[in-house]
Amino acid sequence: MVPLSVDPVPELDRPLRALADPNRRAILALIRSGPWSVGQIAARVGLSQQATSHHLGVLRDAGLTSATRDGTRHLFVVRDDGLAAVKAYLDDFWPDRLAALKAAVEAREVD
Repeated sequence: MVPLSVDPVPELDRPLRALADPNRRAILALIRSGPWSVGQIAARVGLSQQATSHHLGVLRDAGLTSATRDGTRHLFVVRDDGLAAVKAYLDDFWPDRLAALKAAVEAREVD
């Protein structure tokens, strides 16, 4: 068997790595409803502000969040377009899976 050559794809690899952490997924789930400050996020997810800032930096570098300033506060929101590469990658799995499911159902109906 020939091993598959896997070339890194930054627009896919960075978001997937960022999403691998449950704290980051919790932060994304929280801020998808609108802008939140670091302090608000930290209090809600139960992390220190320093740890929250670190996770927000990883999410930002992965293209999953953006920040705006409101006076001295930074407000964070989800960047929908940041998830586009992940969505496209996952969507590619469905046509083959649905075709296999259809074939299995049709084969059962014939029996």
